[in-house]
Amino acid sequence: MAYSRGSCLLQYWLDNRNITQAEFARRTGWKPRMISYWCNNKRLMSVEAMYTAAVILNVRMEDLYQWRISID
Repeated sequence: MAYSRGSCLLQYWLDNRNITQAEFARRTGWKPRMISYWCNNKRLMSVEAMYTAAVILNVRMEDLYQWRISID
């Protein structure tokens, strides 16, 4: 069995917590452009970014993506 990341759910959680991308950028120190890339599925978040986002948003790291499961 293998897992891979599907769509990023960062924008969902930002909306759910009433946090704008700009505010999230301010809290994390990341560039707004990078956050936009993640929210629009242009790039994958690193493990470190996922951990930081999870702490700030009070979610599990696994909650930041839709996960695909493939059975070999």
